[in-house]
Amino acid sequence: MTTLGVVYRPQLPPENLRSVVLAAEESGVDSLWLWEDCFLESGIACASAALAWTSRLKVGVGLLPVPLRNVAITAMEAATLDRLFPGRVTIGVGHGVQDWMGQVGARVASPLRLLREYTDALKALLAGERVTADGRYVKLTGVALDWPPAAPMPVYLGGHGMKTLVLAGEVGDGTILDASADLEQVRAIRATRDHPVVVYVETDSRDAAFVTDLVSQVAGAGATSVILQQSAASEDPEGFVRFVGSLDGVRA
Repeated sequence: MTTLGVVYRPQLPPENLRSVVLAAEESGVDSLWLWEDCFLESGIACASAALAWTSRLKVGVGLLPVPLRNVAITAMEAATLDRLFPGRVTIGVGHGVQDWMGQVGARVASPLRLLREYTDALKALLAGERVTADGRYVKLTGVALDWPPAAPMPVYLGGHGMKTLVLAGEVGDGTILDASADLEQVRAIRATRDHPVVVYVETDSRDAAFVTDLVSQVAGAGATSVILQQSAASEDPEGFVRFVGSLDGVRA
């Protein structure tokens, strides 16, 4: 089964989030996804608000840029959300945009090495383990969450470089593909792993037949979740969310 979601882009004002979240909850959209782009909006802060305003809607944060965030902080925040809103939160991590990482003094020589070390430590912390790590970038000494998730919480990885996507298949519990992915890439990724594949698809169309066909193509290529996003210049995100919620025949 393929689920259908929408993106609230961080280029939109934080104060407009509530109306879009409520539209998603009321219209039956499966999930709302948030990004933590520099220097716009906090993915975790927006996710916590969205979850508190709703009772059904699932919320994904994809992606959190790992160079910006100590892994213990991300683990605490993710675990807190999961305990507050069990089963409704998905966390994804990635490299972040390297120019932005450079702006804040967080750019590393080997983003791939950082992402591997970070993901290993994050998954262990969210599984309730006491973690000691002495990696090139991730260093922990006997760290354990006092309030871990009730069950191990999945960690998704995202990106578009082939090495990153291979890593996502090796250590991630899910893979996130951005809107640059084509159907052949979706098929290739899905064929190499037995875990969820989330695919962002950009469209401003409100032609139900066109969008339904587009989603069906991506789902047919193997996406387990298709997440529709409008362009940054588009207006009326609330209306777009309600349109997505009205679509029939795209979830199966």
